[in-house]
Amino acid sequence: MSPIDATAVIRARALRKRYGATVALDGVDLRVPEGRMVGLIGPNGAGKTTALKAILGLTPYEGELVVLGVDPWRQRERLMREVCFIADVAVLPRWLRVQQALDFVAGVHPRFDRAKAESFLARTAIKRQSRVGELSKGMVTQLHLALVMAIDARLLVLDEPTLGLDILYRKQFYDTLLNDYFDHSRTILVTTHQVEEIQHVLTDVMFMNRGRIVLDCSMEDLEERYVEVLVHPERLSAARALGPIHESQVFGRSALLFEGVERDRLAQLGELRSPGIADLFVAMIGGQHGERPGEAA
Repeated sequence: MSPIDATAVIRARALRKRYGATVALDGVDLRVPEGRMVGLIGPNGAGKTTALKAILGLTPYEGELVVLGVDPWRQRERLMREVCFIADVAVLPRWLRVQQALDFVAGVHPRFDRAKAESFLARTAIKRQSRVGELSKGMVTQLHLALVMAIDARLLVLDEPTLGLDILYRKQFYDTLLNDYFDHSRTILVTTHQVEEIQHVLTDVMFMNRGRIVLDCSMEDLEERYVEVLVHPERLSAARALGPIHESQVFGRSALLFEGVERDRLAQLGELRSPGIADLFVAMIGGQHGERPGEAA
């Protein structure tokens, strides 16, 4: 990972962050290429939020971190011309009217396309004279999305963007993101606990635990590397001999998860399935979920 590697939107090497005696990031190495939609998945306290804060230039850190070619902590003003962010908490004042939000962003961001934001809002039930405090949580998220999608940014960072929304709003959010915003020149980094709902939109996935990246691969590689087998009872001993990374019970049958084992060999043991992100996450991190002393979010 070179400092002149211009192909990566985000690159980090030996990234560390402590809050006193608390370790939040413990030597993180990562690289996010341009035009990818990356899911950063981890349990509470894994370090995801701290990683996002470092990427957005909101906290200092140790190690190397370059985002869109700049140091996010020392060059944050320059970085924010190319980055948009949606968090799980309301950031718009409750007294602000929708029309005023449009006016404000149009006045401060040179890459804001007001017509595009108006077009998106026209497909919602949001009224221009409504105050933010009068909107439902789903509507506030729609307003955030309208403002963000109308900015020609190269990187979009989403931190639990649909937390607390019902399933209809969540589906609409990701459908809009995928169909109206994402392209091969923009990059999206999203953290969420609702992994099943975003699996179909991701190009890459990273698992984070205890301040470290424990898995980093494309969805294509994930499907090739990992296979789950619903094992025939009489073949269970043979299956266990191949060294599964996880074993569970599914409808009374043993489900064994394998990494890097030839599918032809596994097909002799039972029914093959492609594991979902949630299943793989539980297999890799479920047994390590307990926090160590000195760990943080």
